[in-house]
Amino acid sequence: MKKFWNWIKNEETAETELLFNGPISDETWWGDEITPAVFRDELSKINGNLTVWLNSPGGDVFAASQIYTMLRNHKGKVTVKIDGIAASAASVVAMAGDETLIAPTGMLMIHNPATFAMGNKADLEQAIVLLEEVKESIINAYEEKCHLSRAKIAHMMDEETWLNAKKAESMGFVDGILFADSKKSTPVPEPEEDETKDDENPDTSTEGDTPDENEDGKLKRRKTEDMTPRSYSAVASMDSLLRKLSASAPVKGTPIDQLDKRLALLKH
Repeated sequence: MKKFWNWIKNEETAETELLFNGPISDETWWGDEITPAVFRDELSKINGNLTVWLNSPGGDVFAASQIYTMLRNHKGKVTVKIDGIAASAASVVAMAGDETLIAPTGMLMIHNPATFAMGNKADLEQAIVLLEEVKESIINAYEEKCHLSRAKIAHMMDEETWLNAKKAESMGFVDGILFADSKKSTPVPEPEEDETKDDENPDTSTEGDTPDENEDGKLKRRKTEDMTPRSYSAVASMDSLLRKLSASAPVKGTPIDQLDKRLALLKH
């Protein structure tokens, strides 16, 4: 069996890292799948903190549930880092991290569980009941991590929701974004006017006053800070444009009295 995971030792942190790639399955005879049995055996040999690099399209939900439980049960701190995709069942594994981080280009996808079923009506009805219970169990993992309401999570699963890094962070499915600068950029302050000039010529005008005139009778230019921020609003700009168009556009159409006369002619 070709494994899609590998254990490495980080020389800088002295912690063990798990490179976790590929589809998830609970059977070894499919060929190239991550299996809980092998995973459990190797995980039991790891002591201390653990970093899991996750990149998987998903797979068997019950296998993902086992891996989730084993990671949650690990004695050290588990940090899950989504460097590619954590979709479907793999998104459940991502919820196992004490801290879950995602690459800026990473994606997380959640949707409803699916299965194949055959048989009579009772068999198919039983499959539906099973899928409903599986969905509820998946919601348990999401809810504990992101603290969204169960109804909200269920709706997102119904819609098959894809989340980029920022959206996944804002909704609580991950705790942060990899490589994000912890120091927020400080806006460059605008140059202030000379305080001495303000003292010599104090501005006593209030909002809504007309601009003052100088000795030559010319209007003074109003200070920048007097301008309302709404002047930069897209909505306000659109409203202004529509008002101008309505005022300038000629009224076209047929008067109502002429329409009544034409209708009367058509009746005869």
